Amino acid sequence: MARRGSSFGFLGRFGRSEDLRSLDAALRTFDLHPSLVPEGVKLALVNLLKDRHGENEPPPQAYPPVAALFAYCVLGGGAFAHANGDEALADAGRRVDAALAHGSGIDADIVLLSHHARMIQPEIVARHGIEIDQG
Repeated sequence: MARRGSSFGFLGRFGRSEDLRSLDAALRTFDLHPSLVPEGVKLALVNLLKDRHGENEPPPQAYPPVAALFAYCVLGGGAFAHANGDEALADAGRRVDAALAHGSGIDADIVLLSHHARMIQPEIVARHGIEIDQG
């Protein structure tokens, strides 16, 4: 089965695709308003999920973990903990540390995307010692 493409909608006539609506809802859950995230970045996040799930569309439960880690990177530790609690903060921090140690995987891709989109908080970069090779 071929993978469906994502759609941003057009002039209010054609709606956003289900995958982008699911990501928007998941971002809201973690206190990151979707309008603060450029559409291209959201499309990249959705494509990371689609790549991970092969020919199948990502299930609804696949979106919140992606949104949580991305929100942590974008909001920073304090704002993320305030909105989501200390347990969610600790989990996100562990995920970033594991992604950096492993160097690949969807969590590493999310951290890299947030960095290249210039959305990652400097505090997160410093806390985790994130260094991106620019060469």
